[in-house]
Amino acid sequence: MTDFRFSAVGFDLDGTLLDTYRDLGMAVNHALELGGFKPVPVDSSKDLIGGGAKIMLARAVEQQGGMPEDEFKPLYKEMLKYYAANNAVHSRPYPGVEQALEELAARGVQMAVVTNKFEEFATGVLATLGLADRFVTIIGGDTMGKGNAKPKPDAVIEARKRCGGGSFAFVGDSSYDVAAAKGADVPVVVAAYGYCDMAPHELGGDAVIERFDQLLPALERL
Repeated sequence: MTDFRFSAVGFDLDGTLLDTYRDLGMAVNHALELGGFKPVPVDSSKDLIGGGAKIMLARAVEQQGGMPEDEFKPLYKEMLKYYAANNAVHSRPYPGVEQALEELAARGVQMAVVTNKFEEFATGVLATLGLADRFVTIIGGDTMGKGNAKPKPDAVIEARKRCGGGSFAFVGDSSYDVAAAKGADVPVVVAAYGYCDMAPHELGGDAVIERFDQLLPALERL
């Protein structure tokens, strides 16, 4: 077995470990319809994912003319309520995820999730899919307190600490992930198959993978 230099690996959730856009898109459309807006094509929700549910809904609303903040807040709460009840209807791990996590565990690698999704939702969907117990810690966009979600590095730094503080790599699909990893001074692998908000090779990662089964070889090369 090849020597593996990382004692821990952190992962983004949406667009990296899990294909979640259908459930997120349905939640956005539920809120849009309540607010009197037109639903958006569910596939287009991939372009809205990145900064968390609030930004996702805000972008969709802004594309249709926007609305006052005091009207947006209750709409956002309705979106969260809907998503809490329907967050694992269509969401699934990407092909190769479960096998790669098993292989990393067999190598003694600690694993963490760092997402801008609320911790409760992230833990819930991973638990429903039978994956939550694979991770030492699941850090959500609200875990570190207001204003400390990705692209700030705080959550990645905390994940590394919770995984023992050793050599750490991060895997994500967006500019938020790359910025957070670079701010935490850890190498980052870009998941080109995810919901990238820029061309994958332009995100500035240390490696790019087209499929999840390419992850371990990519980490070995870093």
